[in-house]
Amino acid sequence: MKKSSFVEGTIIATLAIFIVKILGMLYVIPFYAMVSVQASALYAYAYNIYAIFLDISSAGLPIAISKIVGEFNTLGKMEAKQRAYNIGKKIILFASVTVFIVLFLFAPTIAKILLGDLSGGNTIEDVALAIRCVSLSILVVPFLSVSKGYLQGHKIINVSSVSQVIEQVVRILVILAGCFVTLKVLHLSERTAICIAVTGAFFGALFAQLYILKKMHDYKKELGIKKYEEKDDVTNKEIIKKIINYAVPFIIINTIYSLYNFIDMVLILRTMNFIGMSPTDVEFITSSITTWSGKISMIISSVAMGMTVSLIPTIVEAYTLKNYKEVNNKLNQALQIIIMVSLPMAIGLSLLSKSVWNVFYGLGNDFGPMILSIVVFVTLMGNIFMITSSTLQSLNKYKLVYKSTILGLALNGLLDFPIMILFNKIGIPAFLGASVSSIIGYSASSIYALCILNKEHKLEYSKTFSLLKNLILPIILMTLGVLLCKAIIPINYDSKLSTIIYIAINSIVGGFIYLFILYKNGVLKNVLGEALFNKFFSKIPFLKTKTK
Repeated sequence: MKKSSFVEGTIIATLAIFIVKILGMLYVIPFYAMVSVQASALYAYAYNIYAIFLDISSAGLPIAISKIVGEFNTLGKMEAKQRAYNIGKKIILFASVTVFIVLFLFAPTIAKILLGDLSGGNTIEDVALAIRCVSLSILVVPFLSVSKGYLQGHKIINVSSVSQVIEQVVRILVILAGCFVTLKVLHLSERTAICIAVTGAFFGALFAQLYILKKMHDYKKELGIKKYEEKDDVTNKEIIKKIINYAVPFIIINTIYSLYNFIDMVLILRTMNFIGMSPTDVEFITSSITTWSGKISMIISSVAMGMTVSLIPTIVEAYTLKNYKEVNNKLNQALQIIIMVSLPMAIGLSLLSKSVWNVFYGLGNDFGPMILSIVVFVTLMGNIFMITSSTLQSLNKYKLVYKSTILGLALNGLLDFPIMILFNKIGIPAFLGASVSSIIGYSASSIYALCILNKEHKLEYSKTFSLLKNLILPIILMTLGVLLCKAIIPINYDSKLSTIIYIAINSIVGGFIYLFILYKNGVLKNVLGEALFNKFFSKIPFLKTKTK
């Protein structure tokens, strides 16, 4: 097994997550075509609830194992590292079974809290059944996450990344094949089809876990998996304390991250119902904001997720050695890559929101494209929040994690209803207010955290601010290029092939303008580093002489 450097690890993990996200984007096209709006909303309800309870059961433990493994590796405590992994597996067994039982038993209560007084769409019984079916995944997914954390702590990113692809492929096969057989072959109800579809997470995680276990067995010598005759000077009590101290903040932050969606879901359902929208439109808007637009914009979040995998063990190692200069460098590099990649993607998706939405879901109404054009910026700010919060947790800044995260969540919850009502009064679609409040929440969390890091550890962000200034011209020219293409290239929304070609041309033109200017003004070289920059661009014939 080959260990990966920070940037290499980021690229490997991001590539795998990019593939996973692309698959996650593409499967919704045939899936959405097979089911009704009401059935797609049922799917969204089940998965959003599942995400919250998955975070409660396991969100912190994989990262905790990654941190502890990275820490003990740095200190040469190999036996303690292996013992920590075994203890982690026992803890996750208890947590996952407990959460599964709670979710299964209280599914009707959760469904009632979610739907409130909304009638005319999915029933409480429908939502409860879907939640119970997806709860099976809680018994497997946490174990997979812990195994990934163990490998990531060794800076072995490739195996973990491949397992993600396996997990996604199997999950999608179950979703699509299950729906097709249920609806087209057996002619059963849509509720049954959705219940089968949500079990895809269970089977995907199961196959991915089997793959990881095989790889760990094949390379147990390199990983140091063996019986040690002598124990390191670290007790089980100390390891458990470390796991709890490391895991709890991650559980809190990931749960709160999922609560953004849950709060938006509940408040949108009630607010749209309050202002008199039809139940069909209410369910469409709610599922579009909390799930379906996210399926498209998830391609933006793939960079942050891939980077976090590599960032955490790198910062933990630097922090363990008290090398704050390296911590500062890695944080700035992470922020720069996030902004450099995610910002143009968000702007591009926003500009092309109507054509992109048409490819995935069709143009039954104008709500979907409007929602997507704003949600992409929620994802962008979520990326920055993910990087800052991961850095805080790697530095053991738990109180700051709580404060910054709760600050953002509170702002989101408090502003949802008033901004939606305000938008409705001034003629802006009310449901867009939910996304605006999420942007404000994520922004407040990130800014507060970065300011405290600057004050307490003298971390400074001059390189990141410099990047922002250097991105103004490329972003403006890219936007103008896309707008020009949109003005002169005809599009036929009745033909998905025509729409895909239209999107491809606009994306290629905008992407080329943006990357060419970044190359010419030296931004790419500064952010990626000279070695990695030369590794990629020296292979391009007409750029060879410029990268030597």
